[in-house]
Amino acid sequence: MDELKLAEVRKIRSSRDIVFRPIITEKSLGKASLNQYTFEVDRRANKIEIRKAIEDIFKVTVVNVCTIKMPGKKRVRFDKRGRHMGYTNNRKKAVVTLKEGDVIEIAGLNPFEV
Repeated sequence: MDELKLAEVRKIRSSRDIVFRPIITEKSLGKASLNQYTFEVDRRANKIEIRKAIEDIFKVTVVNVCTIKMPGKKRVRFDKRGRHMGYTNNRKKAVVTLKEGDVIEIAGLNPFEV
């Protein structure tokens, strides 16, 4: 019964629920020349869902998807009441390789262009 509910929940998720935002760093900008783009995605999403979401949002053809789980880091904050410890959120990144000639543009600009 629980498996059926889980399957129904996964069908309802939209592409925007799977792909949160592009990750724009020096390393990801360098990979853009190789037609690879990096996105922060839902931790529960698998490679097939990520591929369909990217193709749906940006109207491109995805050749390959690599995923990386990023564990939360321990953070300590000090104030006048003492020390407060916590963790940052766990994240998941996806490096998506597009078909040759496809480009991802946001608002008419390519944010990955150097």
